[in-house]
Amino acid sequence: MRTCVVTKEKYPKKELIRVVRDNLGNVSVDPTGKQNGRGAYLKKDLEVVDLARKTKALEKYLEVLVPEEVYEQLENIIGK
Repeated sequence: MRTCVVTKEKYPKKELIRVVRDNLGNVSVDPTGKQNGRGAYLKKDLEVVDLARKTKALEKYLEVLVPEEVYEQLENIIGK
């Protein structure tokens, strides 16, 4: 079980999507869930991604500026 950084609810890992910050400060979506770095989990829900963007929850958790492209990539993955 993992916790969504926006809703604070616990879900099985397969129901969440991981965003990772590597040791150089680069942020990317981690569909495999196995990349090295600090990870944050989001529920696979477009409303949660939008809320993460508005509240800057990912930026606070990962302690780095999250580029807009990451949010767009999350929306594309979830929207499918």
